[in-house]
Amino acid sequence: MGVIQNILAVIVVLGLLITFHEFGHFWVARRCGVKVLRFSVGFGTPIWSRVDRHGTEYAIAAIPLGGYVKMLDEREGEVPPEELDRAFNRKNVWQRIAIVAAGPLANFLLALVAYWALFVAGTATVAPVIGEVAPDSPAARGGLVAGHEITAVQGEAVRSWDEINLKLVAAIGEREALAIATREDAAAEIRQHQVPVNDWLVRQDPPQPLPSLGVTPWRPPMPAVLGQVMEGEAAAEAGLVAGDEILAVDGEPVEDWVAFVDVVRASPGETLALEVRRDGDTLTLAVTPRENILEEGVTIGYIGAGVAPVAWPEEYRREIRYGPVAAVGEAFARTGEMITLTFDAVRKMLVGLISPSNLSGPITIAQISGDSARAGLESFVSFLAYLSISLGVLNLLPIPVLDGGHLLYYAMEVVRGRPVSERTQAIGLRIGLALVGSLMLMAIYFDLMRLW
Repeated sequence: MGVIQNILAVIVVLGLLITFHEFGHFWVARRCGVKVLRFSVGFGTPIWSRVDRHGTEYAIAAIPLGGYVKMLDEREGEVPPEELDRAFNRKNVWQRIAIVAAGPLANFLLALVAYWALFVAGTATVAPVIGEVAPDSPAARGGLVAGHEITAVQGEAVRSWDEINLKLVAAIGEREALAIATREDAAAEIRQHQVPVNDWLVRQDPPQPLPSLGVTPWRPPMPAVLGQVMEGEAAAEAGLVAGDEILAVDGEPVEDWVAFVDVVRASPGETLALEVRRDGDTLTLAVTPRENILEEGVTIGYIGAGVAPVAWPEEYRREIRYGPVAAVGEAFARTGEMITLTFDAVRKMLVGLISPSNLSGPITIAQISGDSARAGLESFVSFLAYLSISLGVLNLLPIPVLDGGHLLYYAMEVVRGRPVSERTQAIGLRIGLALVGSLMLMAIYFDLMRLW
């Protein structure tokens, strides 16, 4: 069922993003007087189509992962003399630039609207309070203290762990220090810290900002109480049920859920004697964790059980919400930040600061789409906005075949006063296809490696 949900989620996500992207090209082309022959959602044989009064065919095709806009163009077929003025190639260079740029800009607009909606609806989060600082870590050397709240990273205010992670990832490659501000409580004075780093997160696969910093977020005490037990797994076979509290393992008292998980992970294939409290009674059950091999090749124990939810204290809860007008500015700021971060990530990947294994292909996108859909509307919309920005940035890269490659040719035309030759564009097309094909193969390869 999870696989089917992932497939449906990725079809919805990519279908929406690519349709919006192509609609950007379509909308501006129409306003520049270009005749659009076909607007297709999906590739392959159309399963539905209709033609409007302008002669444009709207189609839904059999392969849902993509879409395209076909315009009247002398380079792609014969154009009747009476329609030459409606051909894309006959438009001036500034109109062609506007039409090509409209696709990525439509993706950025979609992300802007998504962020605006999230800010107006409000997003629930928790205060970024430090739980533990690892000894001799960058955080420890920078003077960060457990129990203090992080208020700014690199001079920019933060209100959640998600925002902190974004700022820390944006600082990849930093060679001196990270500027981090903290406070003991809401009434306390802000303290400024210089956290020493060297080649921060360079080539880390994947980047792990908080563990690398030496910071563990504060969480409320989490008793070893089961919130869910998966059918067919070791916990269910042992007779454990939701609501059971684990008191001891092999006679050793269990402090909390984390301690219980540590014991299970360290005991693949070993039978453990559990002392369990259920409805006021104490039971003894035997469970044998199954072996689970992680991506790094490490074998851990796994029983198929989850912890019961724990309520956060009121003083740690945060809600980020804005009025409709204020949310516009915040949405522009977040969209701009994510665009900059994505372009910077591409740059750092090219110069070797970020490992290319962080590339994600269709398999990873499907998994994340499904996970975010199951996590709730807020997570799904947030992921949709991020992916829309990624698609827009990818298309703006100056690679022939992509929108950015066409924009590069048109920029050269503006400077030179004449179009780039057809021969040069044909060579660029072959190079672009090779580059994009190589990137796709790399992304799929890294997808498969993550699965194994």
